[in-house]
Amino acid sequence: MSLRTRIAAARMGRRSLRAKLTVSVVVLLSLVCLVIGVASEFALRAFLISQTDGQLSAAATRALDFATRGGPPGDGGRNPLDAPGQGAGTVNAHFADGILVDGGSLSPHGQRITLTSDELAVLQSLPADGRAYSRPLGTLGDYRLTAFPIPDGVVVTGVPLAPVQQTLLTVGLILFGVAAAGVTGAAMLGAFAVRRTLRPLERVAETASRVSELPLDRGDVDLTVRVPDQDTDPRTEVGQVGAALNHMLGHISSALEARHASELRVRRFVADASHELRTPLAAIRGYAELAGRSGRAGGQVSPDVARSMTRIESEADRMTTLVEDLLLLARLDAGRPLDFAEVDLTRLVADAVGDAHVAGPHHVWQLRLPDEPILVLGDVQRLHQVLSNLLTNARVHTPPGSTVVTALARSADGSAVVTVTDNGPGIPEELQPAVFERFARGDSSRSRAAGSTGLGLAIAAAVVSAHRGAIEMRSQPGHTEFAVRLPTAVPAQRPPLEVARDPRSHSGHTG
Repeated sequence: MSLRTRIAAARMGRRSLRAKLTVSVVVLLSLVCLVIGVASEFALRAFLISQTDGQLSAAATRALDFATRGGPPGDGGRNPLDAPGQGAGTVNAHFADGILVDGGSLSPHGQRITLTSDELAVLQSLPADGRAYSRPLGTLGDYRLTAFPIPDGVVVTGVPLAPVQQTLLTVGLILFGVAAAGVTGAAMLGAFAVRRTLRPLERVAETASRVSELPLDRGDVDLTVRVPDQDTDPRTEVGQVGAALNHMLGHISSALEARHASELRVRRFVADASHELRTPLAAIRGYAELAGRSGRAGGQVSPDVARSMTRIESEADRMTTLVEDLLLLARLDAGRPLDFAEVDLTRLVADAVGDAHVAGPHHVWQLRLPDEPILVLGDVQRLHQVLSNLLTNARVHTPPGSTVVTALARSADGSAVVTVTDNGPGIPEELQPAVFERFARGDSSRSRAAGSTGLGLAIAAAVVSAHRGAIEMRSQPGHTEFAVRLPTAVPAQRPPLEVARDPRSHSGHTG
């Protein structure tokens, strides 16, 4: 298949079904008209040639009768061109022993026209078998010729084919005009008919489009969209598609309801379990602290028991953090409202970086803030948790000495953008699509050693979404960036935050 054919096929494949059907009808009708036109032209030509051969036979008979009359050779009475009844344009020639005796053609006014040597050569080369042949005669045009032998030579007679050709051209133009008008009218009527026929299919497509716009991936979905009954007639192909789509939507609706009910049960279980575990965990921590404090005061506890009590306290703290994270996610999933208020994001970012500096003194922490405070509407505790989780993630998953840069700026659309960038090893490409999923870990052993639950980034994403914001991640070896975008509040008139603008004043090294 040639390149042009492949391009044409690709363009045809991108057209709508309505366009394809209309084009198919037009092409099919054009082919039919072409076949009819060609067949008609061939049939008409055969008929006209047959009539011309009849005229040629009659002209040749008159010429032979006239040429074979008595009289001395060369006498005008023996010239076939002078035979009575010969029509305008008739050609006659008399050859004797290959030499022209007399010949010429008749003009429309009955005058004799002398033939050229080339034209005489064509007449002389004609077989003298009495059959009709088509030959071009120079300026005279195409002729139908025949030659008959006589006692003293050969008589050649011809009639012009110009009337036949003119008739074929006229009929061809008429057929072309009628076919063009018919194809154009059929294209318009066909487009209207196809559009009317495909209107039910368009309604089915509109139903599918409305379903595709529904948020089916979360929450309670009220999937009541259906194809109208008029487009579900099983006796038609479109009706079969509409009925099948309604049947599929019914199954999807049932599956979504079952999924939502299961999610509600899981969320309720997680919330209830997390709430119930808080009390025994608090008791375990309290008794462990009390036992450890009493043992250290009285000196009656062995080092192994003291170490065990310390581990109990540590694991109780880790489990308490996990329970609190699960409870927060359950509340966010349930759509419980947050405590929205005006938050100075500039101060919040500075505080979060300061806390991270204390928690990770072996990292280099840099802070870049705008000259003016940026205010957002949100829950200050939850936003602080987002920043803390991002900074903790950067600290835990990068080696000591890595640089973590936290920047706050106002984007072109007016929203606030917080970026946390580190120069660590980066997140493996195969794990990047799942970084915001729950219990996602890039390094299980490291995460567990550092006390990570795999919920930090999931909580950050859920909190940002609850604030009608967005969180993004880009990572490659040596550069990992998390960007949080939040809608800003109306800026208030307040003095700028007293923090150093030089990032070096917020970076630290400890050996």
